[in-house]
Amino acid sequence: MKNLIVMNKSSVLVFLLVGLFVLCECEDEDQFLPVSPMVKKEQEALYSAIQGFVGNSWNGSDLYPDPCGWTPIQGVYCDLLDGYWHVTVLNIGLVFDNSLQCSPNAKFTHHLFELIHLRSLSFFHCFSSPRDNPIRIPSSNWERLSNSLESLEFRSNGGLIGTIPVSISYLKKLRSLVLLENGLIGDLPIELGNLVNLKQLVLAGNKFTGQIPPSLGGLTELLIMDLSRNSLTGTLMLTFGCNLTSLLKLDLSNNKLEGKIPEGIGRLKNATLLDLGRNKFSEFGDIGSFKYGVNRFSTRIHGRDEKVEIFGAK
Repeated sequence: MKNLIVMNKSSVLVFLLVGLFVLCECEDEDQFLPVSPMVKKEQEALYSAIQGFVGNSWNGSDLYPDPCGWTPIQGVYCDLLDGYWHVTVLNIGLVFDNSLQCSPNAKFTHHLFELIHLRSLSFFHCFSSPRDNPIRIPSSNWERLSNSLESLEFRSNGGLIGTIPVSISYLKKLRSLVLLENGLIGDLPIELGNLVNLKQLVLAGNKFTGQIPPSLGGLTELLIMDLSRNSLTGTLMLTFGCNLTSLLKLDLSNNKLEGKIPEGIGRLKNATLLDLGRNKFSEFGDIGSFKYGVNRFSTRIHGRDEKVEIFGAK
């Protein structure tokens, strides 16, 4: 009986040790199981899209097997939606020292538009050579991001040429469109007026020509409009500014605009900066009482006490 008891105790001890081993094994395995997985198709699209910009030598699946988890990619941010990780922010270019750097042959691929949960997309100094590798903004597929994208930015891309594609106007949720200091040309599409949720429109430092589309005057949510440093011509419509009452900043400087500054400018009751300098304006409408200087005017708009600086034409 004593031997039996000893055997039973030994059996129990072995059972407990085996159970403990299995439990530890399971816990170790759980450490490598993602709490919230990423859809494989989206993960592959992310790798392929980035590879198009940074070069074929970049092997994302080896370097970043869990891009939304324990091996994050600089410039890529994810959110949990319906129990899965989805890419919501993609920043390409040398914003930080360890940011994704574009190759001399950087290009867009269709995989970018498979990231249908993107809310913010930006490119900084990515397309830099207009001679060796001129790149155009894709003319199609933007509608695939129409239900998510809120911010689109291209900054300091000298090799980004061509016109603004009309399909950008499909981005109905867009709140910020920044095309700053690129090599873009041509007329501003009237369809930009369809982006009714825009808070910020910055198209400065390009080579845009033609008139400012009247449709931009209907973007009632705008806080910032900067069309400076282009070659825009023609006159401003008489009602320009009448519906832009939320504007904090209006910069039309360094263009070739002419004619009369419309009275609607005087209705920008929230504006703190109006820069109309280095144009060919010939007369000013009734936009307040001015104290004239060489190239600078200050005024009170609608009886406000605070000063608003307006830089006018010589």
